[in-house]
Amino acid sequence: MNDVQQPKPKYKTFTYNTHLKWIEDRAGMINSEGKPEFRVASPPEFKGEEGVWTPEDLFVAAVESCTMTTFLAFAYRKKLPLASYDSRAKGKLEFVDGGYRFTTVVLQPQIFVKSEEAVEEAERMIHDAHEKCLIANSIKAEVTIEPEIRVQ
Repeated sequence: MNDVQQPKPKYKTFTYNTHLKWIEDRAGMINSEGKPEFRVASPPEFKGEEGVWTPEDLFVAAVESCTMTTFLAFAYRKKLPLASYDSRAKGKLEFVDGGYRFTTVVLQPQIFVKSEEAVEEAERMIHDAHEKCLIANSIKAEVTIEPEIRVQ
């Protein structure tokens, strides 16, 4: 019998599970254990529904929210005197090479800090967050960031 222990992996791995059930037309209900379910459908431009979250919305929101949560992790770790964070994002869906895909996502966070000294640090952190965002690093679309940082 071989008693040699295998080295532990350097990094942990994680698994995220969702459940999607078709309900009618081009719509379904999506959920994940312990979280509220919600309706998803094709967007109106693809014969779907108005006023319902779409995979396209969720794609752009995933990039935007990942950047924010990464920035906040950095900000809390470095004790950045943060006053507020508000963001807008725009994803461009184009017909490329025989099919639709997102080609760009532009993030426009507006960050307010509590001191003039924190502006430069916040600027550095949002760009670091942009570079480290795991969602942005997992997609083909070009993700750009156009932050606006001010003192409150």
